[in-house]
Amino acid sequence: MKNLLDNISNPKDLRKLNPTQLPQLAKELREFIINVIATKEGHLGASLGVIELTIAIHYLFDTPNDLLVWDVGHQAYGHKILTERKAIFHTNRQFGGIAGFPSRKESAFDAFGVGHSSTSISAALGMAIASNLKGQTEKQHIAVIGDASIASGMAFEALNHAGVSKANLLIILNDNAIGIDPSVGALKEYLTRVKTDRKLAAQNNIIKALNFDYSGPIDGHNLPKVLAELERLKSVKGPKFLHVITTKGKGLQKAEEDQVTYHAPGKFDKISGVRIKKAASPFTKYQDVFGKTIVELATQNNKIIGITPAMLTGSSLKFMFEKFPKRTFDVGIAEQHAVTLAAGMATQGLIPYCNIYSTFLQRAYDQVIHDVALQNLPVIFCLDRAGLVGEDGATHHGVFDLAYLRSIPNLIVFAPSNEVELRNILYTAQLGLKHPIAIRYPRGTGNIIDWQQPFAAIEIGRGVCLKEGKNIAVLSVGTIAKNVSDAIDLLDNKSEIAHYDMRFVKPLDERLLHTIFKTYSTLITIEDGAISGGFGSAILEFAATQNYKNDVILKGIPDTFIEHGSVNKLHETLKLDSQHLKQFISDLIQKKGRP
Repeated sequence: MKNLLDNISNPKDLRKLNPTQLPQLAKELREFIINVIATKEGHLGASLGVIELTIAIHYLFDTPNDLLVWDVGHQAYGHKILTERKAIFHTNRQFGGIAGFPSRKESAFDAFGVGHSSTSISAALGMAIASNLKGQTEKQHIAVIGDASIASGMAFEALNHAGVSKANLLIILNDNAIGIDPSVGALKEYLTRVKTDRKLAAQNNIIKALNFDYSGPIDGHNLPKVLAELERLKSVKGPKFLHVITTKGKGLQKAEEDQVTYHAPGKFDKISGVRIKKAASPFTKYQDVFGKTIVELATQNNKIIGITPAMLTGSSLKFMFEKFPKRTFDVGIAEQHAVTLAAGMATQGLIPYCNIYSTFLQRAYDQVIHDVALQNLPVIFCLDRAGLVGEDGATHHGVFDLAYLRSIPNLIVFAPSNEVELRNILYTAQLGLKHPIAIRYPRGTGNIIDWQQPFAAIEIGRGVCLKEGKNIAVLSVGTIAKNVSDAIDLLDNKSEIAHYDMRFVKPLDERLLHTIFKTYSTLITIEDGAISGGFGSAILEFAATQNYKNDVILKGIPDTFIEHGSVNKLHETLKLDSQHLKQFISDLIQKKGRP
């Protein structure tokens, strides 16, 4: 049989097909995605689940003139392939290649840049209102959102507004009962009942109550049914809502059977779906250091609570959930709620460890300030995926946390340089701190095999000297210390350089800083966070306040958004890898006239 996908580069080509050919195209599109992701890696299950829906939307709607917004974007691979990126899809998430999420600068077909959840309805509604104001009343606006994302507060805020608007907006609920982990909450239970109770869907319907023209639920893999319903909805004015039932990982048995793992499975055999095992690392992922340590602590202290917004697996809080399910809370995609829930628990003497990815905590900034720090509640924030995270790119790099957190009164900010320091600060945090604390650590593994050492308390606000030196002091925070130490080891004149792990961005170790500024004329600050407002800025503020005139050189993430690529490649590009740091320090030594 002729391969239909070979002759399709964009939706105009797609629309030349007969509707009876579309199931064959869906099969080919799934195979194309599986073949590429099997060797190049990426998000898999979400895109496989919406192939028929993707084809139907581009077949019936005049994209990109009609505006299509994907929520989060994990499910947009089929969309990218059908919209002029098939030939370069193999570069997906690679340095210099296409992004793993829709991006406005990448294609006109990507109507809105995404990466974090629950934004699609707000964005599409904004577009629809703009079209009305411009008199473009026939223009279509489509938001595709998952059942996990629609449970977020932001999505409900948008639904509340859209329901009283006259906007020509179509919301498609892609209901597969899973985000990255299985969906949770009362709304998930309601949607489950709707799938089997047609009377509930037709009458006592939450979406209808919000003034939407509701239709469904329908089988999202039944192309004729999806086409027919979308065709009907094109002529319906105002806000409408289509409930579509899909299977995440559809078309690859292993992905259907293990939807959590095959959200982003790594490399796998494209025929069997069996994952290809990577060489076992002797080191432990930081998320697992957190996950295993909190279980130890929770075993000893029954006041400890674990909280995460839909990231039980990603944060490794799953370990605590398995042992202490009544003390572990997955609150769904609801970062604001997670923070204030933790604050409420802290008022009652519990010890909440609130584990949220660094970039996701950005979504709960007001709650950190107003509900936690202002009341000086001892919530323990565990910020996974801090610093550069790699292939997920600009939407997920946790490079702003040091800057956006250190300005908040009462909040302690700590960045461990290795697994042992992470373990010890997690232990210290439950010993009766009188303030909230943010502990930020990276994605991936550390470099200490024997990290499960006896607990030792860390003195709040104290840095440490990792290496003494004669003339130049390097001050680092976090795991970038490894790159600094490796760079110094490469120097011929390494005795010139001192290295301090400051550990605390707030409070700064002012006693140690006075010693450093009085000893060294030149200081280099190095961080894997934004230079603007970050750790280096804190050191400059200290110098200005104390009237020190030393040379202070700041190195870190520049004032720009960093694209996707491996962490090693990004460090190299930003000159934060050990080789570039070695050369920079060596040149500085020569410039200062040292041997």
